[in-house]
Amino acid sequence: MPTPTLSIILPVLNEAAGIASVLASLQALREAGVELIVADGGSTDDTARVATALCDQLISAPRGRASQMNAGAAVAQADRLLFLHADTRLPQDAIAAIHAALDTHVWGRFDVHIDGQHPMLKVVATMMNLRSRLTGIATGDQAIFVRRAAFDQIGGFADLPLMEDIALSRRLKALGRPACLRQRVTTAGRRWETHGVLRTIVLMWRLRAAYALGANPADLARRYGYAPRES
Repeated sequence: MPTPTLSIILPVLNEAAGIASVLASLQALREAGVELIVADGGSTDDTARVATALCDQLISAPRGRASQMNAGAAVAQADRLLFLHADTRLPQDAIAAIHAALDTHVWGRFDVHIDGQHPMLKVVATMMNLRSRLTGIATGDQAIFVRRAAFDQIGGFADLPLMEDIALSRRLKALGRPACLRQRVTTAGRRWETHGVLRTIVLMWRLRAAYALGANPADLARRYGYAPRES
């Protein structure tokens, strides 16, 4: 098989209920020569079994998106990498857009659309995209893509339980501003709708501010509702 020109790295944990549909939506890309790597963080359900037949590589890694994505990047064959969350869907022309962007930029991200019923979700997405465009900082929900050489140069993701995407963006910005694509990925709005849109916005502002002031990411993860991996 020819060497792929792009590797998609998908970190998962206990996604058995939806992983088949997620990976099914990416099969056309595999047929077009894109490598699909699923990095499992120790699922206790059928995630690994279901994913095996629907990806090019299934690997195990210590729990945590950062460590899982680093593990996926370590085995990826392509010189261009796309980090995709399991609840995020790519636009139809995503791969061509990524290649065009990486021909002129070191890294980049998509605009995001948040899928859900609450009318404020459109406002949230608009503000996320605008803030990212102004600051050059991307979130994982925006499907970050990067040249492998640049990813290796900065040492990959910092092994943080939260804010790993912010830390990555800051280091990549030292190499160049991101390509901010206006094509939109679609990400699930469940967290905003479950916990309340305004409440979630305020929480994320507080967490980002605390991180900028030097707070321990493990403590921030607990405030976010995520139990960090024990060292």
